[in-house]
Amino acid sequence: MITLNINKKNYKLDADPNTPLLWVLRDNIGLVGTKYGCGVAQCGACVVHLDGEAVRSCVTKISRAQGKKVVTIEGLSASNNHPLQKAWLELDVSQCGYCQAGQIMSAAVLLRENKSPTSQDIDDAMAGNICRCGTYLRIKEAIQLAAKESSSDK
Repeated sequence: MITLNINKKNYKLDADPNTPLLWVLRDNIGLVGTKYGCGVAQCGACVVHLDGEAVRSCVTKISRAQGKKVVTIEGLSASNNHPLQKAWLELDVSQCGYCQAGQIMSAAVLLRENKSPTSQDIDDAMAGNICRCGTYLRIKEAIQLAAKESSSDK
């Protein structure tokens, strides 16, 4: 038995410790916001937070998550009111939307660590997240907007 803390709730699972976190999130727990993209940690569609760090859940074993806090897109905010989520909607960032949860989760770590990222900071932080629709400019604008909104809330 493995106990995982996901979005502030504990789950007891009878699963192989080598099972990728992505499959436990989607198949065992029913949190399907985290997407399967490539399966080899190259696209970023499966990004979740593990004790505040952005990780690729497709290659993160559940044994690594035991005793840590996992946050998925569903747990980023109680009512989808995280500054990034609001900026994404305001700027109509999503096209197909498949990669967007991973994009937002990566951006959330960036903004937590850097309240006023430069354009280059954003490019560097988001470089590992692929958007097949090519909405990179809107993603960058949304991150900049969220950073401004977050700094003006204080």
